[in-house]
Amino acid sequence: MLATTRQRKQSNSKGFILPVIFIAMMGYFGYHAINGELGLVGKAMIERQVAELETQLAEVQGERMALERRVMLLMPNNLHPDMVDERARATLNLVHSNEVAIFRN
Repeated sequence: MLATTRQRKQSNSKGFILPVIFIAMMGYFGYHAINGELGLVGKAMIERQVAELETQLAEVQGERMALERRVMLLMPNNLHPDMVDERARATLNLVHSNEVAIFRN
């Protein structure tokens, strides 16, 4: 018996599998780095939301300070007579016959 070797042509597809997988992974991560929730586009959206929330916070803090000032006028240790009169008139809905009452929000 003669020993013969059979030569096979090597496939080129084996050399392309690893680079194709690597390129696909780079594309996936690259896409999400730009368009993902925490990517470049997402960062701009988050910064816009932060700016909106900071303006909202400033408005709410202003309202809170105004309410705190009004509450301080009603504290028992420094009761302001005009404030008590205003609250009594608003609560009881009473006015003298010779007075003009102007209520503001």
